[in-house]
Amino acid sequence: MTDIKRLGIIAGNGTFPLLVVREALRQGIPFTVAAIREEASPELEVLVSGQPGADLHWIGLGQLGKLLRVFKEAGVDKALLAGQVKHARIYAPGSPRGFGRLLQTVPDLKMIRMFMSLPTRNTEALILGVVHAIEEEGIQVVDSTLLLKHLLPQAGVLTRRPPDQGEQRDIDYGRSVAREIARLDLGQTVVVKDGAVVAVEAMEGTDETIRRAAKLVDGQRLIVVKVSRPKQDMRFDVPVIGLQTLAVLQECNVSALALDAGKTLILDYPAFLQSADQSHITVVAE
Repeated sequence: MTDIKRLGIIAGNGTFPLLVVREALRQGIPFTVAAIREEASPELEVLVSGQPGADLHWIGLGQLGKLLRVFKEAGVDKALLAGQVKHARIYAPGSPRGFGRLLQTVPDLKMIRMFMSLPTRNTEALILGVVHAIEEEGIQVVDSTLLLKHLLPQAGVLTRRPPDQGEQRDIDYGRSVAREIARLDLGQTVVVKDGAVVAVEAMEGTDETIRRAAKLVDGQRLIVVKVSRPKQDMRFDVPVIGLQTLAVLQECNVSALALDAGKTLILDYPAFLQSADQSHITVVAE
């Protein structure tokens, strides 16, 4: 990573940004964290505090102008997006033209101009607008998994137990449906039972989609398929799962989870697979 003078880390929710910060520290990469106030964990501040070559700034979800100023003043030459922003936060009711209340902050002029210039306002378009705004400042936005390649699964059965015939049929069918909804940027997850789609992900996220499906089938066995976009831009919105999602799989009687090889981050990788094995959940990547 010697070509990085200073890395800018835009930190959303979950474990993803914590892992990126820890890996940057381990590799001795100088970095500046722009932590999204409404989403990022306070643990980031503990990790960064007192570390040479590292600093952290809290920014509101709508403060694109402040984000750019922080990175420019710090000398950031490459930026990385780590962790999600809940889609429902962005599009919360109560503000003009559907642009969300953005909780504690009012969107600044830079963000408003970017948002209003978008021809469509789906999730991909909005994040890509932010990426373009950063790159217009001469900062390259890099693959969000750049420091975490070891957490991307290779193709094959990842757990001890392979899918049985019924599970494999549902996985194959679920993949075809999930790829189509991903192409339309509606979501990346579908839940299947006996050749029928029970639930399709929208703004609520993977975990809530699985819970909704479990209620519909009253606790019967389910199959979950999570895919990347057809032409996944690895700079943002890369599919991520971890122990939190695994707990939901266990809670909702999911027997199989299918992922895209090389394009899905499995946080807490060894613990995730160990727990899946203990629960007799098969995990496959293709």
